[in-house]
Amino acid sequence: MSAHNTASSYGTVTKSFHWLTALLLISAFLLGLNASDLAHEIQSPEFDGSQEVISRAMLRFSIHKTIGIAAFFTGLARIAWAITQPKPGLLHPENKPEALAAEVVHWVLYGAMVATPLTGWIHHAATIGYAPIWWPFGQELPFVPKSEGLAALFASLHWASSKALQITFLLHVAGALKHVVIDRDATLRRMLPKSGALPMPPAQKHSAIPAVIALVVWAGVLTGGVLMAQQSDDHASHSHGQTQGQTSDSALAADLAEAQQDGDEGEPAGNWRVEEGSLGLTIQQMGSGVSGGFANWQADIIFDDPAAPGPAGQVSVEIDIASLSLGTVTDQAMGSDYFDSASYPKARFDAQLEKLETGYQAVGQLTIRDKTQPLALPFELQITGGDWAEMSGQVVLNRLDFDIGKGTQDEGTLGFDVVLDITLTAQRSN
Repeated sequence: MSAHNTASSYGTVTKSFHWLTALLLISAFLLGLNASDLAHEIQSPEFDGSQEVISRAMLRFSIHKTIGIAAFFTGLARIAWAITQPKPGLLHPENKPEALAAEVVHWVLYGAMVATPLTGWIHHAATIGYAPIWWPFGQELPFVPKSEGLAALFASLHWASSKALQITFLLHVAGALKHVVIDRDATLRRMLPKSGALPMPPAQKHSAIPAVIALVVWAGVLTGGVLMAQQSDDHASHSHGQTQGQTSDSALAADLAEAQQDGDEGEPAGNWRVEEGSLGLTIQQMGSGVSGGFANWQADIIFDDPAAPGPAGQVSVEIDIASLSLGTVTDQAMGSDYFDSASYPKARFDAQLEKLETGYQAVGQLTIRDKTQPLALPFELQITGGDWAEMSGQVVLNRLDFDIGKGTQDEGTLGFDVVLDITLTAQRSN
């Protein structure tokens, strides 16, 4: 059996690509469908925080994505091989409508084999928080930033292209069955192993019209995906007062400004007023870092920089737990086994400020959920002109000390360490 195509038959390489692509796409579709069902269950108000369901969803998504990447490269290789090979002609080219439909379906299907996994890959790379792809080449893509707006756009494009793939795949299968059951010809047999003697197709000419129609179809598919993303973005803007397309830094700054305005319904009790800042955190999920932050928090700061090491003041920080943004795992983080924002809407840090030989620290108590633990936060401080201060600090917490995700004892699934990063700019108020 020849590895190459002939005028009447497909070679072993083409057949292998055909059936491998079909296997990969069917597997990815079924796993993605199951993973999406689990994700909807996790995001529902009735979800009980079951770690088994969460782990199963992450596993399904990781396998789905990994198979999708394999399907993408297999599709590219299949197309590259097809370009170099003769294509056996239609056995019934005289049936013009059927011949046109077959050619259009093939062109759209080829596009979907590449577009569906590629849009899913870009969505994955742009998403903050994800089930990782199982391969050694990292989770990022060149020129693809972490962006909720970009992730939402390519999620919509992935959905639209997957629908095009499903429809053309089913039409392709239906056409093959028609050739077996109704036409009783050798069309399907040409793609099977040991196909035996095959008839020579009649002479025929191939037109560019099917490819042009396929391009029009794809223009409609991609336009539909973009419009769907815009509608979702408009809904989010109406509901939340900002578009998904804003960068996380811009959204965070806006929310911080609002939080500072709403803070205490008047002047803060401290002698420093926070003008801007960020309260971020990073977790390890399935071995990959996921970063986010709290949009709403307020700080009361009393601080006087002493000439020598010693007491320097005090600080009280209150954090709105529901303002946490952690990418695709935000809803999960709000659940009863994690922050349980419904029962414990606020976290609090009360500490004494100290000047050290080198740097500063805040030593006090951090309360999250119903757990209070001692915490020492080292930080750096720069005071400019006596009235402006810039502070930055980092500390590592163990989530289990606060009963966060206590049902997840596997550090490979969800790391124990949570890194908090704090930066702020404050102005002396009196």
